[in-house]
Amino acid sequence: MRVLPVPCLSDNYAYLVVCDATRTAALVDPSNLAGVEAPARALLAEGFALREVWATHHHLDHVGGVDDVCDTFGVEVVVGLEADRARLPRLTLGLADGDTHTLGDIRVRVMFVPGHTLGALAYVCEAEGAAPAVFTGDTLFIAGCGRMFEGTPAQMHASLSRLAALPAETRVYCGHEYTVANLAFAAHLEPSSEAIAQARAEAVAARGRGEPTVGSTMGRERLHNPFLRASSPELRATLGVPGDASDVDAFAAARKAKDTFVAR
Repeated sequence: MRVLPVPCLSDNYAYLVVCDATRTAALVDPSNLAGVEAPARALLAEGFALREVWATHHHLDHVGGVDDVCDTFGVEVVVGLEADRARLPRLTLGLADGDTHTLGDIRVRVMFVPGHTLGALAYVCEAEGAAPAVFTGDTLFIAGCGRMFEGTPAQMHASLSRLAALPAETRVYCGHEYTVANLAFAAHLEPSSEAIAQARAEAVAARGRGEPTVGSTMGRERLHNPFLRASSPELRATLGVPGDASDVDAFAAARKAKDTFVAR
């Protein structure tokens, strides 16, 4: 299993998920055809077949290119949440929480992760000889999480907790390149954290080289993502959240603070 990040629009990512054994591929969250056309054609030129599109949620910057991708490359299988069928273009394979799917020898498990929207999915992928990977859309970002446009803090916290429970070696592929700004906020909340300072320096260096920051691991996220660290005493002290408050309350305070945070 290989994962090829495909930058789209100003800061989106689509992903090509490639099964080398069967020379097939799926495309996650194509925001538009222009972003993915060159990488997809390069893959086809190598003899791979683009078989499927996987949608994490209904927002246009994630599914706006589905129609054009299907028409251009002859893709007939579009995967997404069955309960969100009315909002997902060309959905042919509707799945629900815990359902499984395969792409060649890649095993895919679906996680329902409401919060950013009420129809959000994550795709957990495993294949022999490769680190597991999860495609989180706008639910979990590297060092951050999405805004709650449709869900509640309790829903989002529960979804993030499920994702955080994945094995530490799971590679995290999210929907946007927000990492540098996210880590600035994380450093504001936990200024004594060496893990956050190191991750921030690495992210700044990667972006300086023109490289994506995606492909972090869940183990690293548990160390530096503030939205997975609601129990942190330092985070709570910065936010003024009492020590006996619930993790959901601490998470909600962190998400509210992020909405107005300006990095210095």
